[in-house]
Amino acid sequence: MFEKKSKLPSASEALKGRAEKMPVPAVHHVLGSPLEGPFPREFEKAMFGLGCFWGAEKTFWQLPGVFTTAVGYAAGLTPNPTYREVCTGMTGHTEAVLVVFDPARISYDDLLKIFWESHDPTQGLRQGNDVGTQYRSGIYYFNEDQRKAAERTRDEYQRELAKSGYGAITTEILPAPEFYYAEDYHQQYLSKNPGGYCGLGGTGVSCPTGIGAIARTPAAPSKL
Repeated sequence: MFEKKSKLPSASEALKGRAEKMPVPAVHHVLGSPLEGPFPREFEKAMFGLGCFWGAEKTFWQLPGVFTTAVGYAAGLTPNPTYREVCTGMTGHTEAVLVVFDPARISYDDLLKIFWESHDPTQGLRQGNDVGTQYRSGIYYFNEDQRKAAERTRDEYQRELAKSGYGAITTEILPAPEFYYAEDYHQQYLSKNPGGYCGLGGTGVSCPTGIGAIARTPAAPSKL
């Protein structure tokens, strides 16, 4: 039952789930900021799926201008799923990272550049050696401007990938669904377990959007 699945379940096939939400740690293990809102009014949210959420989260929490990050499950059918349930492929979720950022310091286009360059968006229901629906690529937008930016940068990156021999981008671009926080031990996993495995990797093809380079160094703890 717990083998990774290679197709999304229908509503009738999906696991039932539960009404109880997952307990969420009060603060980020690295940044010291809250994992749940309310967040400062001037900040914005972004949500991405790009394979193993351990490495995806670390990629984003290191960026200047990112206030907090959290990992969880998105774009599926089962309410409040557990990691074990998601791994069956019978919840329909992808592993996702929620990013709360200060648009005065880092733009949504900057985040999209990091998103596209940090994984291979042409692989469908997998990412490297990680196979299954939970590893699919996705951008989940919170407003119309984010949708337009996601589609524009997808088209820009597709042209660059094609020049390097890659196929079609399979990234799903959808309105932001409910984000179900993952278990405590998954939050900031690679900070708690520095030697932990994550096979996340990009194509080596540059995305022509956002700023030219972003220093990927740990940000200072946020002031609450």
